[in-house]
Amino acid sequence: MAHSYNNKKIIFILLILFLFSGYSSWAHTINYTLEKTPTGNVIWFYLKLGIQHIIPFGIDHILFIVGLCLLSTNIKTIFWQATAFTVAHSITLALSMKNIISLPSDIVEPMIALSILFVAVENIILSELKAWRIFIVFIFGLIHGLGFASALNEIGLPRNKFLTSIFSFNLGVEIGQVIIIACIFVLVIVPAGKKPWYKKAIAYPLSALIGLIAVYWTIERIIAV
Repeated sequence: MAHSYNNKKIIFILLILFLFSGYSSWAHTINYTLEKTPTGNVIWFYLKLGIQHIIPFGIDHILFIVGLCLLSTNIKTIFWQATAFTVAHSITLALSMKNIISLPSDIVEPMIALSILFVAVENIILSELKAWRIFIVFIFGLIHGLGFASALNEIGLPRNKFLTSIFSFNLGVEIGQVIIIACIFVLVIVPAGKKPWYKKAIAYPLSALIGLIAVYWTIERIIAV
């Protein structure tokens, strides 16, 4: 058990070192137009942008969130997974936009696809959620945050409203995630989560479908490099 914990610590440290390694070519794009725009309009612009990055355009992020909801239907468990994911991607989103850490998208995008595949496979091979899922979700959240930053960098940020813009975008992303989780609860977990056939009829087939899509995305994104 101690050996397994030490391995996780080593993996975490290596990932952090990798993120902070020499990819310093990104500095966030400046959006000069929004520098002259009233703060309320800036908040609404980035809030809407964050929501749209999940719904409807963030299909990969949607499948990741759906995957997190399938193995355990306990609301507290899903809440803690979502919290770990949120904290992690908020960290890398802000740090990447400040050019403190960065990775090129041709590395980030395949890693995002692999994170979806990992969760899907874990949903199928495990009979119950393990404690390490929170740790794994946090690591994957760091990677997804770099993906969010890549998308946000295309739009740019106003220098005089940097924190406001980051917060608004991140809030929009969280609203999108909450909507997805709420839909899964209403459509899947509440009516079927406690049924004896739930895993065989819903969790396993959905996870398999998500996994297959993730495999396709992984190959496609690696070939596109």
